[in-house]
Amino acid sequence: MSIAKYPNYKRTDERWVTHVPEHWYMLSGKRVFKNIRIRALKTDEQLAASQAYGVIPQSLMMKKNDAKVMLALKGTESFRHVDVNDFVISLRSFEGGIEHSKYTGCVSPAYTVLKPEEFCSPEYYRHLLKSDGFISALQSTTDSLRDGKSISYEQFGSITLPSPPLHEQQKIAQFLDYETAKIDALIDEQKRLIELLKEKRQAVISHAVTKGLNPDAPMKDSGVEWLGEVPEHWEVTKLGYLGNAIIGLTYSPDDIIDEGGAIVLRSTNIQNGRVSLHDNVQVSKKISDKLRLRVGDVLICSRNGSRALIGKNALIDESAAGHTFGAFTTVFRSTYNPFLRYIFDSRIFSAQAGLFMTTTVNQLTTGTLNQMQIALPPVNEQTEIIGYLDDEVMRIEFLTSECKLSVKLLQERRSALISAAVTGKIDVRDWQPPAGSDTVDSNASVQTERHYG
Repeated sequence: MSIAKYPNYKRTDERWVTHVPEHWYMLSGKRVFKNIRIRALKTDEQLAASQAYGVIPQSLMMKKNDAKVMLALKGTESFRHVDVNDFVISLRSFEGGIEHSKYTGCVSPAYTVLKPEEFCSPEYYRHLLKSDGFISALQSTTDSLRDGKSISYEQFGSITLPSPPLHEQQKIAQFLDYETAKIDALIDEQKRLIELLKEKRQAVISHAVTKGLNPDAPMKDSGVEWLGEVPEHWEVTKLGYLGNAIIGLTYSPDDIIDEGGAIVLRSTNIQNGRVSLHDNVQVSKKISDKLRLRVGDVLICSRNGSRALIGKNALIDESAAGHTFGAFTTVFRSTYNPFLRYIFDSRIFSAQAGLFMTTTVNQLTTGTLNQMQIALPPVNEQTEIIGYLDDEVMRIEFLTSECKLSVKLLQERRSALISAAVTGKIDVRDWQPPAGSDTVDSNASVQTERHYG
């Protein structure tokens, strides 16, 4: 795709967009958007603002997040009405820009509702108000923005926005809708590959630790549902016979200090099978030797609000040795851990979820962990399986990393393309949409001049 630049540009007084095409206008946010404070109608559905999905019905948000969203308990009389193509400044807008609504409904009075003027294409500003340059400009309007603090209309209105003629706004929006859809399709494809590789990883591990590497080995019924048939010479045993499950340190908020204390690893420190030493908590408590992590320990998430996170684990290496671990995690300490680490990465937790997941609490107790049954091969076979899985997992992780890099590069390409188009760095006026797409309104330029004048 070869896109030319505009023939002539002019300087602006803005840091976030220093040049725009000569015939474009630069207008303050207040001239482009009105602050609307219409009370919610009785028929309005409650909407939610999301960086990922824009402004959508709360019921749809619940489905997309597979979670419950707190609806207004005392009605929506104080809420603000939102029309299709309005924009909303939400509590998270300082992070991800202003949200566009494709729905009619109402939002919390904590939000600011913006209505674009008639000379504005909502589709164009939907891209511009989520572009990296605009988000940076939004963040620079105040030094006090932080989590939970919204942006006022005054702050938003102080930012100067590019305002091309309406027909160009519409053409830019058409161009970006088409091109970003292609990029999004490629991103989705890479994400599907990542999920398939994740499933492949678990399938390879689960097969190796329950069936072994010899397809001709005589098999026996293990008597354990999740194991099924296992090699005849393997021992079916409980984890508690192979090592010790140790519950983590209990501490209070008063024990937490900024520095100089013992680092406590939590479930958030378990990332992709490894320990991440970011977002650490330190406590001023005496830590027993038993609660000091050792090389070869397996740290397991044993209590969490999300069922999917129960059982995620990491093998402790030298970087984490000596630290302690919190009460929502459990360490399994055993000389068999080089093999057992792959047991923990198999389907053992999902297959035996009924033992520790209930409607009220998701908790894997040390007792439950010790009672879990596995199939244990002789030591020489353990070594062979470990070597095989080390190679296979490394290969799958390499492919996964390649996919993640592709996603990152595609996302960067998407952001750069949007920024270039909405600020006039590229000229898409001669770009033609594919057959069947909507055409640009021929009266748009006349309407633009009337409202800019």
